[in-house]
Amino acid sequence: NLAGNEQLAQRIFYIHMGCNIGAFAAFIVSLIGSITYLVSRNLDWDRVTQASIEVGTIIGLGTIITGSVWSKPTWNTYWTWDPRLTASTITVLIYVAYILFRNGIDNRITKARFGSIYALFAFLSIPLTYYSARWFRSIHPVVFNGENADAQGGFAIGPSMSQTLLIATISFSLLFSALMIARWRQLRLQDRVEELREEVE
Repeated sequence: NLAGNEQLAQRIFYIHMGCNIGAFAAFIVSLIGSITYLVSRNLDWDRVTQASIEVGTIIGLGTIITGSVWSKPTWNTYWTWDPRLTASTITVLIYVAYILFRNGIDNRITKARFGSIYALFAFLSIPLTYYSARWFRSIHPVVFNGENADAQGGFAIGPSMSQTLLIATISFSLLFSALMIARWRQLRLQDRVEELREEVE
């Protein structure tokens, strides 16, 4: 029924926004990591970049999936070629390509250098995605810093909703941090194993 669909959409909204903010934080960290690696040549920063992009890409996929689930009761379709949806999908695909690109390079230093350069250019898609709903005619709601007259399913955020959104944001930020640190440690161990193997050989 209509009321049930609206309740589902509201619950999905919190997960969707949590994923969205978590992915954004992940790609911010990847930008910092890539710049710092290119300046310092410290491989730990390359691991930070790799870990944050891998985790951010997974969370970014979660953003697209939950957005599709939200749009069904709101727009009566799982997908529409809206500028924000299209830009978000392209951004995730750009970072998927980063993962594939890294895996295609054998030399560790070359992998780190070109991976960091790629990550720098990949980040350009983030502001483009963010502003796509403002620059182009879009039915996607603008939740922060403005309203979208063309949005379908937009709503004002009241105090209780803001609290729930804050909890969701903090939860997904903590989840991202935990996953990224775990992956970073795994990458350190993996590189150490490779170094020991080369010494033995």
